[in-house]
Amino acid sequence: MDPTLRPKIIASLKGEIAHLAPQMRRAAKYVIDNPLEFGLDPIRETARKAHVSTYTLVKMAKNMGFESYEAFRGPFRNSLLANSSAAGNADWLNDFRASGSTGSVYADAADNALSTVQRTLQKPQLVELERVVDTLLTAETVYLTAVRASYAMAYFFHYVGRMALPSLELIPRHMNSAIDDLNDATANDVLIAISITPYSRETIEASAHAQSKGLKLILISDSEVVSPDLAPEHTLVASVLSSHHFACYSGMTALIETLIALLMDRGGQDARDRITSYETLRRENNAYWFAKKT
Repeated sequence: MDPTLRPKIIASLKGEIAHLAPQMRRAAKYVIDNPLEFGLDPIRETARKAHVSTYTLVKMAKNMGFESYEAFRGPFRNSLLANSSAAGNADWLNDFRASGSTGSVYADAADNALSTVQRTLQKPQLVELERVVDTLLTAETVYLTAVRASYAMAYFFHYVGRMALPSLELIPRHMNSAIDDLNDATANDVLIAISITPYSRETIEASAHAQSKGLKLILISDSEVVSPDLAPEHTLVASVLSSHHFACYSGMTALIETLIALLMDRGGQDARDRITSYETLRRENNAYWFAKKT
């Protein structure tokens, strides 16, 4: 089977998704976001996870030019090995699971966190990361926005990343809205928006507003398809699958860490000098606690 067929199918779905009926759009988004699970699960399980009917899935296969649903699903099976756990059946995980109910929860969460990082970093997005770095380094101002749990990701990115990228600004500031803080932004600027399902209204509206002003938009999310109304220059995707009710941010943290590493590398001596200046400033102002000598 042609190994390029799966990415071609995903690219085709992404190109058509804005024009699909709501149920077909939901099914297409599920396939785009979960290609490994789509290749693994039977049609009824996929329908349940995607919250669509099996008829919708069969219809989508026909619309994509396949004779059957199984023919449509076939190219996705080649990547099933990539869905294997990063930790696998590691003895230390099995030891925890055997220790009781608490150990079992611990092992499942640890296994999921490791797998989430692996799934995120195994995605073929090195070229996209390089382009993101180029875009950030050539911008006059780089605005960064997120709310709710994703704000923690934005705060960390800003706190560390500004040492390599001094143009980085975290918004909203001073209890404003992100749109308020974009009032003076120009087409020479960039907005980085971080959001995962269910997507924040504030973040999506800020992204749309930035695009209307001509800013370049970079999305960091759990999907390449966030809103049909957005056309980001770059999208970085992290797996947020979780063993509990809420999203697991281990993969997104690893993705942002990788982006920071690339920015630090490209920043060269200037970035290293800024880091030194921050460290000196903090020491001189007693930012850190040290135990008193006895």
